[in-house]
Amino acid sequence: MVNYISRKILTLLFTLLFVVLLVFIAFRIIPGNPAQIILGTEATAEQISALEKQLGIDQPLSSQFISFLKGIVMFNFGNSLRYSQPVLSLIFERVGVTFTLALISIVMTVLIGIPLGVAAAKYKGKFAEFFISIVTQLGLAIPSFWAGIILIMFFGLTLKWFSVGGYVPWSENPWLAYKSLLLPAIAISIPQIAIIVRYLRTTMIEQLHLEYVRTAKSKGLKNSVILYKHVLKNALIPVITIAGMNFSEILAGSLVIEQVFSLPGIGRLLITAIGDRDFPLVQGMVIMIALIAIFVNLFIDLAYQWLDPKMK
Repeated sequence: MVNYISRKILTLLFTLLFVVLLVFIAFRIIPGNPAQIILGTEATAEQISALEKQLGIDQPLSSQFISFLKGIVMFNFGNSLRYSQPVLSLIFERVGVTFTLALISIVMTVLIGIPLGVAAAKYKGKFAEFFISIVTQLGLAIPSFWAGIILIMFFGLTLKWFSVGGYVPWSENPWLAYKSLLLPAIAISIPQIAIIVRYLRTTMIEQLHLEYVRTAKSKGLKNSVILYKHVLKNALIPVITIAGMNFSEILAGSLVIEQVFSLPGIGRLLITAIGDRDFPLVQGMVIMIALIAIFVNLFIDLAYQWLDPKMK
């Protein structure tokens, strides 16, 4: 187990180093002078030179990469050009909204996807399975941002059950904070629920044809006991892994959904930074998002090792 964890951590470090290298190269191969792009065509030579020095792009590439790497190790991503604040503090101000949104989406995905997946396997060949299959096909076909727009129009503008286009901090009113995140969480979780349902259905049907199920039936166990106590338990191990790995997709989906619902998360901050050509902020956010995704995948790998005895 210790060797397995060591290998996974080593893989994580190499992956992170590769991501850092890609980010560094990507921002250096952009056509034109970054300082000129940021300041515009009206900038003077002195202003461009000062910004180049501030960004550190007046140094050789090797020196730039070493400074860039040192800053990441020290969690110093520099200062935002637009906000004149440390990049890390700006990210920490917004990451709570995005993380909470992703957490609500994952909980929804599991609580809705698992019962529907069980029902689809249990009623295979019947109308219930056909209906669930149609719903999951729609869930996979509809993009999250389009689902968000439909939810805003129906629940926000027509029924007026939700006040859309704003966010209430948890410290002010937990219930209103939850309501402000509920619709975007639904929009993000719709395709993820469809994935879990289809994957769990397939896995459970495969499990139902294995030898231990026939043995359990021969012993006189009820179908419900076999289904929920044995088949579901074995089928859930890979499904939980898939649900955890979907965190990265949920995080990516939140980048767009935050724009649709005007949520002050890291997704909206990233899009604003790209529009403002705030290169230090964009670099820092891309690396932090990659770091979160890598650590989540590491946690899922370790959880899978713990859940599945065969892995040991």
